[in-house]
Amino acid sequence: SAARALLLPRRRPGSRTPLWLQRRRAASLLGVAKRYGSFPIVLETYREVLQDYFDLPALEEILRGIRSRSIRVHTAEVTSPSPFASSLLFDFIASFMYEYDAPIAEKRAAALTLDRGLLQELLGDPEFRDLLDADVIAAVELELQRLAKDRKVSGADATTDLLRHLGPLTTDDVAARSEDAPEIVRETLDELRDQRRITEVRVNGTDRWAVVEDIARLRDALGVSPPQGIPQPLLEPVADPLGDVVGRFARTHAPFTTSDAALYLGLPDAVVLEVLSRLEAAGRVASGTYRPGGNDREWVDTEVLRRLKRRSLAVLRNEVAAVEPEALGRFLPQWHGVGDTSARPGRLIEIVRRLQGVALPASVLEPDVLSSRMAYAPSMLDDLLASGEVVWMGREPLGRGDGRLAVYLRDQVPLLWWPPNIEAPSGEIHDRLRQHLADRGASFWRDLYAAAEGGDPQQVLEALWDLVWAGEVTNDTMAPLRAFLGKRRRRSGRSRSLTSITPAAATGRWYLVTDLLPTVPPSPEEVAKARAEQLLERHGIVTRDAVLAEGSPGGFAGLYPVFGAMEDAGRVRRGYFIEGLGGAQFATPGAVDRLRLADETGVTVMAATDPANPFGAAAPWPSDRFGARRAGAYVVLVDGTLAAYVERGGRSLTTNPDADPAAVASGLAQLARSSMPRLTIESINGEPATGSTLLPHLTAEGFTPGYKGLSFRQTRVSRR
Repeated sequence: SAARALLLPRRRPGSRTPLWLQRRRAASLLGVAKRYGSFPIVLETYREVLQDYFDLPALEEILRGIRSRSIRVHTAEVTSPSPFASSLLFDFIASFMYEYDAPIAEKRAAALTLDRGLLQELLGDPEFRDLLDADVIAAVELELQRLAKDRKVSGADATTDLLRHLGPLTTDDVAARSEDAPEIVRETLDELRDQRRITEVRVNGTDRWAVVEDIARLRDALGVSPPQGIPQPLLEPVADPLGDVVGRFARTHAPFTTSDAALYLGLPDAVVLEVLSRLEAAGRVASGTYRPGGNDREWVDTEVLRRLKRRSLAVLRNEVAAVEPEALGRFLPQWHGVGDTSARPGRLIEIVRRLQGVALPASVLEPDVLSSRMAYAPSMLDDLLASGEVVWMGREPLGRGDGRLAVYLRDQVPLLWWPPNIEAPSGEIHDRLRQHLADRGASFWRDLYAAAEGGDPQQVLEALWDLVWAGEVTNDTMAPLRAFLGKRRRRSGRSRSLTSITPAAATGRWYLVTDLLPTVPPSPEEVAKARAEQLLERHGIVTRDAVLAEGSPGGFAGLYPVFGAMEDAGRVRRGYFIEGLGGAQFATPGAVDRLRLADETGVTVMAATDPANPFGAAAPWPSDRFGARRAGAYVVLVDGTLAAYVERGGRSLTTNPDADPAAVASGLAQLARSSMPRLTIESINGEPATGSTLLPHLTAEGFTPGYKGLSFRQTRVSRR
């Protein structure tokens, strides 16, 4: 209703107003209208809802019938939605599609769960010197001072409004802001003076023109002597003359210093500073550092600051043209340091800090993810776990011999961990293990087995790992996890003999994940801020699909207000950086620069589930022929483009028809040397490998044809 009301008084009937601007103006109008219950816009809203959309008499009739039991209610299960439910489903899809194009009122309602004040306190004060654009400040200054071409005035009435808006001006100042010739401006000023609409005053030693309505204000604030002939009602004292004069200077200028305002108004600096401080407390001006290259504390009107922020952000967004999705395939491996073979101190902590919170298959964490980023040895992670700096937690099981887990820095667990979205295991042994760990704390296998009251050790061990993959129990070392991934399950009637020996998959100390959580949980604002920063740390450029792929609670919509606050603070940029990945993308300035500068990266091989692989998560698979992000599968990227997909076990290979076959063969040989020394490719693109066009390229890299397919001979490569 507010938007419809704004369509009537059009200043420029021949031009169109963008939807976002209509909604912004409607929200501003509604902010005033909602204070009055009888305001026409409010009444029209109720009338439209209760008469046009809802049939209240019919609703009352139905409810009375249900109460009197003349209408019977039945529950029916149908195979397809009813027309009413179909319309609701359509509305839901439309709301999802246009989720971030919603009016401002809806956006504010969705963000009510977060305390904006606390969020701003957590994010810190904006670095406006880095955010505000110098050209934008200069352009806004010209507009505020009516010096821009489209803001100049003409005629007596417009000249009077100019002096009322800007305050006292000299004849040359008025001429600079007028479309008329200088001699016509002088005639207009003389005419207005003769009509007693304006008068000459002396401000700070210079003769200026001022509207007669300002005489009392200028007299009480600046000590201007009123000229003869001013009506007595116009000489009555005003409530806050200094606040009016200084406030008008603020809203008609870009960021300024106290000395600038004092020099223009002819007032002592201390007086101007006191008035500005009072206006700041009232929320009319803000202090800080705004002009790029400046050093002094500056002041700016809050509405002017909003305009500067909007335009500066628009400039920043326009500076970045969207790049093709392949650029993300070049950027992410470099961002994660894939291919780095250094073993410098602290490298593993850096990797964990970037990976913490993301659910990875346990079978690929050490051999593929960590080993691809450094010269890794298992003892490195064990040392961090033993020292308490790093912890790992299960997220969900993957079959009977694998599962997803996440690693965390210990102090980040309360902020980044959330309970897995799976059903908690139930059983007598599970309950006994939970109770024992809750009562006694961290325990070894012998204590846990005794708490389970004996029985088959294999059953107790399986119950323990059920709790691990459900995210309830964890260990202070990776040794039991490695044993769990590498063991061969054997069942025998002599299993009771294991009671005197700790199984390899049960070594170390076990404890509840809740022991890592504080008694007083962090606030929702702290959690949202930490998760948003972690996504930026991991991805550099955060998109909706990247957030959804990680299963973060609340999804992209839940973190959108945090990213918006970060953008307002100048910490991130929002824009359309990568083609086809959604219009709302957030990135750190450094990530945007690296994305655009990412050059040819050659052949990169990594696990399909590696966070550095964008395909299937942040970016879609190039074709339906490719598989999914499964544990044990690998991808071959050539200059950021998905060139090949290796199924788990390596028997099946799917290639991109546009990929360089020599590069694909080189990537497969690299995979065989690093992760799959017994790689045997049986089929390529659904056909026997021995008949593929890749055969000569693969044989050149060390693959030999056999009765099963193409096998890699490690000995031949080592002789080279």
